[in-house]
Amino acid sequence: MNAPQNYSLFNESRLDRFLRLLVGLVLFQIGFFWLGGLWQGLAYVLSGVMLLTAFTGICPLYFVAGLSTARGESRPLSKVWLGVGLLLVAVVLIGGVYASNFFSRKIFLEDFNQMNNFYKQALFQTGQGHREEAIQNYEQLQVEYAAFQQKYSAYQPYAVRGDDRFEADLENVAQTIAGVNEAVHDGDLQQAHVSLEAVRPVFQDIFKRNGFSMLAVALVDFHDVMEVALEAATEKDAQGVLTAYTAADTALKVVETEANDAEIQTIRANLESLRTAAADNQTEALPDLANQLKTSFVKVYLIRG
Repeated sequence: MNAPQNYSLFNESRLDRFLRLLVGLVLFQIGFFWLGGLWQGLAYVLSGVMLLTAFTGICPLYFVAGLSTARGESRPLSKVWLGVGLLLVAVVLIGGVYASNFFSRKIFLEDFNQMNNFYKQALFQTGQGHREEAIQNYEQLQVEYAAFQQKYSAYQPYAVRGDDRFEADLENVAQTIAGVNEAVHDGDLQQAHVSLEAVRPVFQDIFKRNGFSMLAVALVDFHDVMEVALEAATEKDAQGVLTAYTAADTALKVVETEANDAEIQTIRANLESLRTAAADNQTEALPDLANQLKTSFVKVYLIRG
């Protein structure tokens, strides 16, 4: 890029302006869907700068540096290039909004399930009176929940952004978890179990009032335990498959309480086929059966998860 021979107020080419438009739209979507606090503000500012310079065709920094991308573009833009440009803008707008909403919701569910796995184990072990296991899972729950609360207090995905009770609910859960510390370590495990039970309906209410499908929550939960079985099957580890089957079976039963149509039944059939092959020590068949299970799950998960 060289300084222009003749001074012109406009110092951006058509391509330069178009790229600024795309970058501005992407930055706005990143700020809106993916960031919070100061980072969100910064993304909005940068987006505004990109969009303003795209629409005006003027870049102040180019004047300071003595640069210009502008060329003698007297010919009107062809309809073909105009159509291509509009198509790209539509893809960025529509595709970006859909993908951001879709994946930010899924990541929220995955983060929840990572934390919730330790909650369920802590709840189970306190109910069984197993103090050592209860302490281990409870302490991990404290770590995971603190990270979950910190992340989603600073940033809310679009799916829960309009929920004015969300942060208060997170704090209530934090207080409940903290409140059973003494009982888990030295006190009445049954009382700790009863107190921890109060966490479950709080999150169920969050999901319901924000339009989350409980099927989606159950599918994410099943996915985590299914992956353990798939990994064992890929390694032709029949005993590993059988060990993982118990948790996968339990998680799939939760899915089946939410929906049990033909697609869910296919997942069940593939899971049972994998278990049967492992029980019969048909190790060579395990990788193919694992692929069938994964394919049937992904088909449901991408559409309904």
